[in-house]
Amino acid sequence: MPRGRTVKESPPGKRPRKARPAGYDRPEYVPGFVFDQRKADRVIRFIETFCIHSKGQWAGQPFQLMEWQKRDILEPLFGWVDAEGRRRYRTAAIFTPKKQGKSTLLSALALYFLFADGEPGAEVYSAAADRFQAGIIARECFALAKSSPFLSKNLEVVESRNTIIHRQSFSRYSVLSGDNFRAEGINASAILFDELHAQRDRRLFDALRYAGAARRQSCLISISTAGFDRSPNAIWWDQWTYAERVAADPGVDPTFFGKIYAAPEQADPEKYFDRKLWRKANPSLGITVSEESFAADAAEARARPAALNSWLRYRLNVPTQSDVRWFSPEVWAEGDKPPPVPLAGRQCWLGLDLASTYDITALVALFPSEDGTFDVDCRFFIPRKNAAERELRDRIPYAQWLREGHIIGTDGDICDYGVVREHIRQYAADHQVMGLAADRWNAAATMTQLQGDGLEVYGFSQGFGSMAAPSRLLENLVVGRKLRHRSPVLAWMAANVAVQEDANGNIRPSKKASTEKIDGIVALCMALGLHSTSQVKSSQSWEMIEI
Repeated sequence: MPRGRTVKESPPGKRPRKARPAGYDRPEYVPGFVFDQRKADRVIRFIETFCIHSKGQWAGQPFQLMEWQKRDILEPLFGWVDAEGRRRYRTAAIFTPKKQGKSTLLSALALYFLFADGEPGAEVYSAAADRFQAGIIARECFALAKSSPFLSKNLEVVESRNTIIHRQSFSRYSVLSGDNFRAEGINASAILFDELHAQRDRRLFDALRYAGAARRQSCLISISTAGFDRSPNAIWWDQWTYAERVAADPGVDPTFFGKIYAAPEQADPEKYFDRKLWRKANPSLGITVSEESFAADAAEARARPAALNSWLRYRLNVPTQSDVRWFSPEVWAEGDKPPPVPLAGRQCWLGLDLASTYDITALVALFPSEDGTFDVDCRFFIPRKNAAERELRDRIPYAQWLREGHIIGTDGDICDYGVVREHIRQYAADHQVMGLAADRWNAAATMTQLQGDGLEVYGFSQGFGSMAAPSRLLENLVVGRKLRHRSPVLAWMAANVAVQEDANGNIRPSKKASTEKIDGIVALCMALGLHSTSQVKSSQSWEMIEI
């Protein structure tokens, strides 16, 4: 031993402690990879130095990343490398609510991959469900590139072809969408997938996920809001559940990065209005979206059932069972009350949803009261044979409902419209039927016959123009506890129903989006619509009136 040196010996029986690898204390750590802060800082520095905002309150200012974007997304995505210095993550699934700046972040990353990733002949693609959505990232890319004095000198933007070119490295950025999912043959260095929940199927995602197999460190990054379709074919749900699994145990797949910003699912919807949950789900709250506007949206969702599911999904990133669920079973159940006075002899308006011959037909009678409340009386019809088959297949208690008289069975395996017509005639004999509204689809012949029986019959369109006002009225009546009903079948349908909303905020029940049958709710909306337009002269025939 050289003179002048001393060696501190380890205590007997203990081995010298090995140095822990870089990143050991990070939640993404798995053996075989190290964390290189310099690589993460390089991406952050590129975005904040060369990307310039082009619109909004930050127009003309350098892109300033938010702390959560740097700490939770960019640092782990680009900082983790293997023993050869290659990026660890090849696939990433990030889920945030709306208005968190995800599309702008993807656009900045597209420019980094194109210009600064050091990949010769880079092929960078942004992808989305359709051309319009894919164009959102493309337009943001063009704006960021053209607003930057440095990038605009080095990149050629060809908007007519949705392309950006870096000629010096033979690299290009392009756009793909679900409209042209045949993406075989591309050699992608980076793919940036926007709004994965909007994909109609898996074809585009599956075509792209292995498009970078020949690249040394290709990367597919998807950023999306939660969806509502949790079927096995829903690609967003597949990635969501896998992200949860890998976040819990990174060793399951060290090359997959998952990050979910969402409020925990609550059994009691009222708990979603706790402001602590808002910030947990929205890391950009107070920056990209104001707390005042967020609170205003929450107040609307609290007061209006049709807005609740959209608010949960888009604002809190909570996966929902349907796109826009209308009524909670608890709220609907509060109207399960008998009428204050007998219905016999009272004025009423009828709605008839005459379904296909093998399914449920719904007849709903609406009785107004002087105090502004309404009573609802229902008749449902179904072929007995079909009811038995559906009970076995779908576990819906048709047999019990038939025994208890909540549903009327017709013989055979198709609905007997003659039985339906006879019940309507008898109902008109016992009550003051002021009119009957029905959709002409499948019902034109029956409507003509009922008109011949002396009823005032009106055609009722199922479009937003006709259904929006009665749908909104039904919503207000249920929320205001002004609707009384005593039908378990109608309650089941109320729990099934989802609404469709157009760009103007109009709503209508959607059979396509609903989880099960909603014929009674549709018939109730038509009865409400007919009652609301009862000033229509009774001398006009249904052929002349399209409500």
